[in-house]
Amino acid sequence: LSISASFHHRESSATMSASIIEIANDKDAAAASLLDPPASGGSSSSKSILFFWAEWHAPSNSGGPFDTVVKALAQQNDGSVRFYRVLAEEAPKLSRKHNVTTVPTLLFINTDGTVEDRIDGGEDVASVTQYYSKLTSATSSSPSQNPSQSTQQEQKETNEKISQQTLNNRLQSLITSSPIMLFQKGTPNAPKCGFSRQVVELLTTSNVSFGYFNILEDDEVRQGLKSFSDWPTYPQVYVRGELVGGLDIMKELMEEEGGLVEQLELGEFVIKEGADVFVAEDAQQKEEKKEELSLNEKLEQLVNRHRIMIFMKGIPSSPQCGFSRQIVAILDSFNVSYDAFNILEDEDVRQGLKVYSDWPTFPQLYVEGDLIGGLDIVEEMVESGDMEDVLMGGGQD
Repeated sequence: LSISASFHHRESSATMSASIIEIANDKDAAAASLLDPPASGGSSSSKSILFFWAEWHAPSNSGGPFDTVVKALAQQNDGSVRFYRVLAEEAPKLSRKHNVTTVPTLLFINTDGTVEDRIDGGEDVASVTQYYSKLTSATSSSPSQNPSQSTQQEQKETNEKISQQTLNNRLQSLITSSPIMLFQKGTPNAPKCGFSRQVVELLTTSNVSFGYFNILEDDEVRQGLKSFSDWPTYPQVYVRGELVGGLDIMKELMEEEGGLVEQLELGEFVIKEGADVFVAEDAQQKEEKKEELSLNEKLEQLVNRHRIMIFMKGIPSSPQCGFSRQIVAILDSFNVSYDAFNILEDEDVRQGLKVYSDWPTFPQLYVEGDLIGGLDIVEEMVESGDMEDVLMGGGQD
């Protein structure tokens, strides 16, 4: 993220509720005295938390995990801490003052203007609550005073509720990150249990594009999803955000007339004729396919695997770099069906595609097998209005 990139001028629109102050631009920041240097030897009447966010960054935008936690803390605040929600790219002076170069950034500020704690990017939502508790206890307590046991219990219960809500928001985001979403042990190329392998086979046999999440890499998701969906086992398949079930139900649907495609109305997600789904069911089959296909043949199949294809670091539900996260958010905003390939899982594809497409960086976006470009090109096309024509022009598969 380059916060110092182009900024759009807006009218001052700071709003203040009982719990949080919205800072939409530097004019709002100045009106809230956030651009003033701290008075020498002086102090503010209250401590403050500055939450820098961006519209394109889902975790910090409205409804995201960071936004949810900050708003929940602000609502339960007793007034000893002021909360400011700052639109980072529209407030460049305030961002530069605090050296904000990524979102989310959260500053936990003492009454004398010193920064007690700071969070720069990442996904550590739990630290927000921890740093807030540290800030409020220092505000409300003197060395001779300790919070009562009941107050501590209330704080603990509040933290637990916030943590659970944050997890639920994350699970909902994962479930809806792809129209067809599989939570499995391992990856489609390398399943780690027989049930997961069979579900992958059912989906690939049906020739539909789907997203996946490896529950072995995140125990919080693994345990939390069981309660969230009231389904105790894996794999789990979701379609359009709704739980379908596990392997037994998928097998039953496959045996019905029309199979999964008709039973679950998946016609729009069927991969176009002639585009193979390059998914190896196990390591042995993967090696066999590598022997059969040259690298260029493999790359050609991959770029044509879906009408809209993105090569990225990570997967749409869990991007592993900011650029990949941004391009996923752009595609999601158009509500189109697309497929993704995680270049971190295949070094041959990662290096080979740079030569194949003559494009040295990732992510890379392809439409109907043709390279569109990386994030910069995509953002320019969105701004010009061309991206919608490209994505919608040929209809959805």
